[in-house]
Amino acid sequence: MENVKRAVLANGRTLGADQPPYVIAEIGSNHNGDMDLCRRLIDAAADAGADAVKFQSWSASSLISEAEYERHPTYSDTKKHFGSLREMVERYQLSPEQHEEVAAHCRARGVDFLSTPFSPAEVDLLVALDVPALKVASMDVNHLPLLKYLGHTGRPVLLSTGMATTAEVARAVDTLRAAGTSDLVLLHCVSIYPPDPTTINLRNLTTLGEAFSAPVGFSDHTLGVAVPLAAVALGACLVEKHFTLDKDLEGWDHAISADPDELAAICAGSREIWAALGSPERTVSEAELTKRGQFRRRVVLRRAVAAGQTVSLDDLDFKRPGTGIGPDETAYVVGRRAARDLPAEHELEWGDLA
Repeated sequence: MENVKRAVLANGRTLGADQPPYVIAEIGSNHNGDMDLCRRLIDAAADAGADAVKFQSWSASSLISEAEYERHPTYSDTKKHFGSLREMVERYQLSPEQHEEVAAHCRARGVDFLSTPFSPAEVDLLVALDVPALKVASMDVNHLPLLKYLGHTGRPVLLSTGMATTAEVARAVDTLRAAGTSDLVLLHCVSIYPPDPTTINLRNLTTLGEAFSAPVGFSDHTLGVAVPLAAVALGACLVEKHFTLDKDLEGWDHAISADPDELAAICAGSREIWAALGSPERTVSEAELTKRGQFRRRVVLRRAVAAGQTVSLDDLDFKRPGTGIGPDETAYVVGRRAARDLPAEHELEWGDLA
């Protein structure tokens, strides 16, 4: 396919509309600070067929200000929150040693380890762990210093575009490319959890690809599997979906996440859809050509025709199978004489005509 936009991850995997879709199970903080749960999430994502699992690399000091911590000493929604904001962040952050443990478990299960860094130190940590790409969260589309730092690494970048105007996306893309990013994938995203279907605007996949000459994927926050599968049908090269073992678990994102059955449906369905998209060139397969003989019609005689009699249109009928003179060849039959006596229902052959 000409003019197909592609990006190559650091592990050699090519992303583009002409490649099988790359499915990311976004674990994020759904490990709830429990490394046993974290390993089980990775295992379940691998079993479901995900290409990668993704985490979030932040610490209690790299993302949230002291003033913001003080504003949230408690929460009324105790299903998604426990204690204070500081307590949750401290519970859910992954230490450098836990990053190494997670990366090793991903390697053992044959899935790519990805994460979103939120500071230069976390960028360095992920580069040292040899991640195939660095993910930029939608919240950091305007964090130009961090984008420059990411670009200088030379690593492929997956850039989410939630909450961003076209002008802000353009500035982010320019910043990354100027700093050294050559392999870039844009992710259409709506940063509402979950969004109303009328706000998703999947046709933005085409808009972003054409505007920035980059492959485009979809970072999904919808419920269920329909929208991410539709994104693949519209050409998304990548689907990122929050993932949990149990939507009822306490924590920030479990309720809007896919469970193992849903992730498996996304993985299998997206690859089937991609295979079905095929080529824009109109072709007829060998199997269909063979099917013509069974499904199409041929010329048969409606009534008996005597030797020497001129064949008229009224003498003809058209029935299966389609292995002889076709209905589209009638003009070459009408007006010719029968070479011999032919009975009714006879399957007419060219040799029957003088």
